[in-house]
Amino acid sequence: MDRMKTGTGSHSLVVFATFIIGDTPFPEFSAVVMLDDIQLGYYDSDVRTFILRGFKSESEDVVLQEDASVNVQQRITGCELLDDDQPGPMAVKDAFNGQTGDHLSFTNDQHSFWSQWQWPAMWDKLQFSQVKWLYENIYQPICLRTLRTYLRKQRNRVMRKVKPRVRLLQKTLPDSGGAKVTCLATGFYPRHINLTLLRDGQPVSDHQITGGELLPNGDETYQMRKSLEVSAEEHHHYTCTAEHLSLDNKLHIALDKGSQTSLQSNYTATPGEL
Repeated sequence: MDRMKTGTGSHSLVVFATFIIGDTPFPEFSAVVMLDDIQLGYYDSDVRTFILRGFKSESEDVVLQEDASVNVQQRITGCELLDDDQPGPMAVKDAFNGQTGDHLSFTNDQHSFWSQWQWPAMWDKLQFSQVKWLYENIYQPICLRTLRTYLRKQRNRVMRKVKPRVRLLQKTLPDSGGAKVTCLATGFYPRHINLTLLRDGQPVSDHQITGGELLPNGDETYQMRKSLEVSAEEHHHYTCTAEHLSLDNKLHIALDKGSQTSLQSNYTATPGEL
């Protein structure tokens, strides 16, 4: 298996499980299995069949209203492989009715078992030792074996590299006479990207920027945008940089300083990067 660069080469297998008690349009129990950010399969107590890839819930648009007669327990558990194919931590996190609960983590290299109890713990030392043994000898080995298996089967999807399309936009704001400068990157995979908006060569502080959330596209790629509002009196030079696993070098995008257009993009890229 080819290795990715540090910080982006780790892979995870995670299960999101939900148990609901009460009158709702949702199954009493459901679970989604994810390989990195790709859905491998789905199971619920209505269908009672594990459905591989391509499942789409028919209840996506249904909103569960708050109801005292409805109780929801959620659990996320999974394991991780690090850049060098060494086992990373395995963790379990619980939540009940939206409130964060217990957190357990097992680290293979140090054979340590860490826990944080938000709810009263009923375990004694013997039970705690038994759970640690289960994670070390059963749960994590099975999870890692499954993760490696699906990494081989889904190699073309998980290991692919898609270059971002990056634009630097300026849009006039009629009310204030100022403008909004936006750095937009879209169509990239994997999801990890460093997108930086610079003013006169210096990064703009985070508290001045809006956006920055990673959002999915409909084709298993991602997008991110970072924006800054500037006044009509400001005269600065804005640029945008992007670092991504698919790019050999950092990508620099510049905005023409004297442009009067309401919406524009200007590309300054190393040949072959886009």
